[in-house]
Amino acid sequence: MNLENKINIVENILKDKKVAIGFSGGADSTLIAYLASKVAKDTLAITINNHLFPSDFIENTKRTTNSFKIKHEIIDIDFYQDEKFLSNDSSRCYTCRNLMYSKIKELAEKRGFDFICDGNNISDLVIDRPGILITYKNKFNTPFIKAKLTSKEIHEYLNKNNIPYSRSTTCLATRIPTDTPTTKEKINRIGYCEDYILSNTQCEIVKVRDLEKYSIVEVDNLDEILKDDKFKLINDEFKRQGFKNVALNLSELDDDEFISIDYNDNSFSYQLPYTINIENTMLQLENEIISHSKENITVENIEISENGLVKGSNFETYEDALDAFMEILPKLRRNIR
Repeated sequence: MNLENKINIVENILKDKKVAIGFSGGADSTLIAYLASKVAKDTLAITINNHLFPSDFIENTKRTTNSFKIKHEIIDIDFYQDEKFLSNDSSRCYTCRNLMYSKIKELAEKRGFDFICDGNNISDLVIDRPGILITYKNKFNTPFIKAKLTSKEIHEYLNKNNIPYSRSTTCLATRIPTDTPTTKEKINRIGYCEDYILSNTQCEIVKVRDLEKYSIVEVDNLDEILKDDKFKLINDEFKRQGFKNVALNLSELDDDEFISIDYNDNSFSYQLPYTINIENTMLQLENEIISHSKENITVENIEISENGLVKGSNFETYEDALDAFMEILPKLRRNIR
């Protein structure tokens, strides 16, 4: 299916509905908001300000929603008052989304919007992002997943149609290793350091990993860091902020996520980066199940293993296999470590 057909599917899902969107101003939520502004009966973008996002986050959401001429409301939540979140265990993204989505749902329903959605896309389902379980729990609609749109395709459509979006909307708390406490001081330092690089280079995506005395810098354009000895300025500034050593990740950041499966002799396999909750997945598959055990589920042409391995057979083409894999992905339920 080509990109335009997938966009048409999304528009048909949104058409004539009162659509409320969890809105960050990133690529995914921007495209949902843009399409809703064209075809929905009414559109409300809801932004959570949890004080953990990049410094221009709120202003960017205001500019974007204003350009689309849609309603926009901001909910302020002080995450620094939530001890579970601050503990920063391996389920932090689940905890974070649980806090945000409950507020989005409450406000949307209060305003009379009966179709609540987010910008999750199909490629999000092959990454270890347990927050998707909150999307399912709150019964948020996911038009991009239904249309099988990947991040790469979403960026392609936005760029092709000159629709501006922010490439830096990820939570700063994700820069702190799990099982080490999140503090306001750490978040402020990370935010300052990322802003410093953004202000002094042409990089669009910047992440500064905070390892207490050490930091790791990740960017989408290494040449911008290396030219004119800018890395020396960055190194000096980071040390003034308390880092003892500063490292540069030589792998450039790339947000064009897509899905590629291993395909050979009419069969495919894909190893997911998380384990599968067999019991909860069985509830989603219902009458599709041919056989099952504690470790595996078999449906037509596809076997799902508890360890996250998904295998399929008897597919005439790569495209058929990929489509079947994408069809099964939203029905999988992962374990939370």
